[in-house]
Amino acid sequence: MTKRFSFAVTATSGKARRGAISTPRGMIRTPAFMPVGTAATVKAILPENVAATGADIVLGNTYHLMLRPTAERIDRLGGLHRFMNWEKPILTDSGGFQVMSLSDLRKLTEEGVTFKSHIDGSRHVLTPERSMEIQRLLGSDIVMAFDECPALPADRERIADSMRLSMRWAARSRAAFGDRPGHALFGIMQGGLDRDLREESAEALRAIGFEGYAVGGLAVGEGQAAMFDCLDYAPDLLPADRPRYLMGVGKPDDIVGAVKRGIDMMDCVLPTRSGRTGQAWTRRGMVNIKNVRHQDDPRPLDEECGCPACTGYSRAYLHHVFRSREIISSMLLTWHNLHYYQQLMQQIRDAIAADDFAGFEARFHAARAKGDIASP
Repeated sequence: MTKRFSFAVTATSGKARRGAISTPRGMIRTPAFMPVGTAATVKAILPENVAATGADIVLGNTYHLMLRPTAERIDRLGGLHRFMNWEKPILTDSGGFQVMSLSDLRKLTEEGVTFKSHIDGSRHVLTPERSMEIQRLLGSDIVMAFDECPALPADRERIADSMRLSMRWAARSRAAFGDRPGHALFGIMQGGLDRDLREESAEALRAIGFEGYAVGGLAVGEGQAAMFDCLDYAPDLLPADRPRYLMGVGKPDDIVGAVKRGIDMMDCVLPTRSGRTGQAWTRRGMVNIKNVRHQDDPRPLDEECGCPACTGYSRAYLHHVFRSREIISSMLLTWHNLHYYQQLMQQIRDAIAADDFAGFEARFHAARAKGDIASP
């Protein structure tokens, strides 16, 4: 097993890239979708079942774990991998987005962010140095630089000031991260939808130097068309020999569009959240299992899917347990959605290896255009 963190591109198809990230805890096949385990658990599914879907890495959250149960407690208990019973790599985000979106009475300064916990109102300070310390205590394999992420739409001056603050924080994150062989620090590009600000941010990040780079500040309200317009150029501004991570994305068509534009890694709560709310993602689009039309349907969600929800249970049963508020509903639909997402990623990787990503994209959209034709 490798003792280093490294990345290699093994095939391309247009801008789409297939590759592998090597870490001491295992290989991450790219393009990769990372299930979100916000509070040291991917909701409604056991870690070994997450791995069985094909996931090579999961995401944890600095903000949530620093508040409960605290990074210090997790460290005393052997680190996040042992704590949540996940042996493969873990990426932790820096907490910057959650401070913006969840906390109350946030005060932003050059030093960092002072905020009140959304859980109990307790006061906390998060700085680049503290974010690096928390992620070190957790034992994260991939650490994210601390940044500030304004919601869109925002005026250009606000976005520019925020981006430049994030770049100063990126340099402080790099210094605080130190020398940690086998672990990686990713910088985060900001700049909203302004190309010149994105270029300025990418130049600053390249000068600092990171093991990987993220495209941040998207999927925050701008819409898919604007996001794709930005991704048409943003990944190309980052080093080609490092992984490129699009944060917080997304829907299956978002994923396909992002890979088409050169993205290697993505994460989103959507497949697990959808599973808990009765929504199943399939090759034909989204199925809303709560609809009454499923109550007498003996067929699976998707006859070509090999997950336990599809091989062992009917739509009628899944409709029944969701309507009855049985826990197994969340378990089965979450397992199905994560299986579908990882199956999608494998299909993407295979298409890139065959230099047929354009053909795959056409087939993907054609299947979805037909809709849920398996339903009566």
